Amino acid sequence: MANTHKAGCACGAVQLEITGDPTAQVYCHCSSCRGWLGAPIHAASLWPTPNVKVTKGADKLGLYKRTENSHRQFCTACGAPVLVGHPSFGMTDVPAGSIQGFTYRPTLHVHYGEKVMAVRDGLPKFKDFPKEFGGSGDTLAE
Repeated sequence: MANTHKAGCACGAVQLEITGDPTAQVYCHCSSCRGWLGAPIHAASLWPTPNVKVTKGADKLGLYKRTENSHRQFCTACGAPVLVGHPSFGMTDVPAGSIQGFTYRPTLHVHYGEKVMAVRDGLPKFKDFPKEFGGSGDTLAE
């Protein structure tokens, strides 16, 4: 049986069920994520979109299309970020801190060129994205 995880908003009006394992776990430093979350770094967990299901409160999900590649959804009752759809590559980002009992194991940093806080953890730091995700593949020093 596949791993099943529960996630949702702060007030519980919106709930998710996530199956399987994440495709990627990364720290994102982009100004867009920082602004949306009000935090210096975003703990992103990317899952195949079919593996993320809204089990409660779909009618409470607001949508902000930052770009055609970034569809941010939030709870209209409490304002908490719930997920970010990335339709161009079939992934959905569920903020790792909202997933109950989930062990977050990031493997790299993206958009480190936009950082506001340095992180010295030995993980690769990409200026934007790795080449396989459509980025330059350029890395930066810690």
